[in-house]
Amino acid sequence: MSSAPDRPVLPAVADVLGRDGAYRDPVWQLTVQLTPVERELMTCWWVRRLHFVAHAGAAAIGTTQTYSRLEHSLGLLALTAHFTPDDRTARVAALLHDVGHLPLSHTFEGVAGLDHHDLGKRRIADLADTLHRHGLDPDSVVATETGKRRSALSGAPGSLKLDHFESLLRSGQAHGRTAETPSATLARVRVRDGCVTTDAETAEYLAGLVAGEARWLCSETNAITNGATRYLAGLILRDADSHRRDEVAAMTDTEFWALLLTHPRTAAHARSLRSDPWSWSIVEPGDQPTTGPTYEVKQLYLDMPRVDGSPLAATHPAFEHLPDMPWRCDLRPPPDIGGHR
Repeated sequence: MSSAPDRPVLPAVADVLGRDGAYRDPVWQLTVQLTPVERELMTCWWVRRLHFVAHAGAAAIGTTQTYSRLEHSLGLLALTAHFTPDDRTARVAALLHDVGHLPLSHTFEGVAGLDHHDLGKRRIADLADTLHRHGLDPDSVVATETGKRRSALSGAPGSLKLDHFESLLRSGQAHGRTAETPSATLARVRVRDGCVTTDAETAEYLAGLVAGEARWLCSETNAITNGATRYLAGLILRDADSHRRDEVAAMTDTEFWALLLTHPRTAAHARSLRSDPWSWSIVEPGDQPTTGPTYEVKQLYLDMPRVDGSPLAATHPAFEHLPDMPWRCDLRPPPDIGGHR
């Protein structure tokens, strides 16, 4: 009997700690041999904290999109290492690009002036000693993350960049929108000048995923969970001093929910939202005015993959059903709790 061909032994556990010097991404089916600085950063709190922050924000309480912001960051690291294995600065920028995110990611971005881009720069500065020790410049890491330094992460206006490609496929898989595994899609993708480039058929497929992600952002489920939680965050933060805002910004999701569930201004609302999100409702046009919060989507991520050097035109049939921006809706809290306070 002939013996089976030798095959690589894959890790039995998809850990996010870089144990044994490697990370195996289960979505992209890529194995990254971690550099010393990446291994050290994966044990730093600002990176570890991302594993306790939901990528979908408060929508994680009402959907199957429950993976963490760290899983996305490690996915981007895997893709960056796949396309540009020798760009140490871009790899680290991929790993650190989301360290400034608030608890629940984008859910209450901008409330009380909180901005994850500014917070990210501060947190990368906190890691300066680690970066310097490994011969990396923190300013170059920030410049790479923001696209000022050209890399696989750069992107260009109107073109799909690697960060959004990673998020698009991971979210699509979590929601069941993908028609094939992300690793199969990846096999037909290249990155040129920081832009995702592919063939026409794959670009059309990705366009459908872009439209699906946009429809999800304007869905009732997303509006209720993120809109109501954003409103609750505002009740706590609108009168908070800068020290308190910084404390909240550094929390994990669990710590932030604990705050909402115990604060006298938010406890009843938070309990109703977590136990039965549909106890909140969208106020339909023509209904009686509500004193509850308003949820707004200011813009959609509609950047497209490139085909033959140019972004695919947004002509996919699914784009015909997208709402005009900004998209707003009013929310009505449960009647036994009351409205805006």
